[in-house]
Amino acid sequence: MADFEIRPVTDGDHAQILAIWNPIFRDTLVTFASVEKTPETLADYIDSRRARGREFLVAVADGTVLGFASYDQFRGGDGYVHAMEHTIILGESARGRGVGRALLRAVEEDARAKGAHTMVAGISGGNPGAVPFHAAVGYEHCGRMPQSGRKFGQWHDLILMQKVL
Repeated sequence: MADFEIRPVTDGDHAQILAIWNPIFRDTLVTFASVEKTPETLADYIDSRRARGREFLVAVADGTVLGFASYDQFRGGDGYVHAMEHTIILGESARGRGVGRALLRAVEEDARAKGAHTMVAGISGGNPGAVPFHAAVGYEHCGRMPQSGRKFGQWHDLILMQKVL
């Protein structure tokens, strides 16, 4: 039995999400983005996804947010309305506990129920642990885009993986 629950985000979760996410922007290659979110930009991010029918989920244990996941359309245009890309971020205490798998399964189920056919993982080459994680849950390697992202003054590869839902 899991020692956490997966549920939709609430406004009360925002501060904990920022505490997990902003160090990822600032200090890691998990994402190529480096601009930290503010309470306002996080609220806008969540609201805009929900306005398009995309859920934003959190994993919570004893009132503490362990991580979160969401998804949105992979690319713009009507030809891609059934192709989604997810975001999944875990706090350090959540790693190795099945939280990532549970969050990913939950966003996949939500996306599938809303008509998505495929889910894409865009993985930073500087986040090598994400590749075996995604492979273990059924994602297949689709390609590598060399030197597609820039962070910390260096170019980094983007690895694409995909799962048909």
